[in-house]
Amino acid sequence: MAIAAGRHTLGPNNASLVVRTFREGVASKVGHDLVIEVTEWEATLTVAGESSLELRADPRALRVREGLHGLKPLSDKDRGDILRNVEQKVLGSEEILFRSRHVAADGDRLTIQGDLTLAGATRPVAAEAAVDADGSAAATIVLTQTEWGIKPYRGLMGALKVRDDVEIELAARLPIA
Repeated sequence: MAIAAGRHTLGPNNASLVVRTFREGVASKVGHDLVIEVTEWEATLTVAGESSLELRADPRALRVREGLHGLKPLSDKDRGDILRNVEQKVLGSEEILFRSRHVAADGDRLTIQGDLTLAGATRPVAAEAAVDADGSAAATIVLTQTEWGIKPYRGLMGALKVRDDVEIELAARLPIA
């Protein structure tokens, strides 16, 4: 089984891009681990002699899908406050961009290395996705916010913090040859 050769476009209509944040600190019980969905993004995967991947996302197009493990459920006001803080204090409004330097589609594995521009800083990242027999592919990348110059969010006078490491999850169904 191999990914079909050609140019494949991915986005919210046929794939998912999710950010998971985790809380820490002495007041972590009052906060939530968050599942945040990116609602406006597009990726182009080209599988050919020289394969490539480019992904663009709008950091202002986020939606808090879930708040896990908190003392109380997230309210609509909480969700709005979270998204305002992400835009104003964490990501800003600059486009998020990933451009591959190397993509290898080898049977049931897709290995990708490239550069991610996030909050105005560009750093190298690598990911490996397992590709199932039906073309389902999933990858999780752990990003350390401070490596991009992002100060992890703090609330309650620093007693509630977002962990420096966040997880980015991409899931899609790719066409199989």
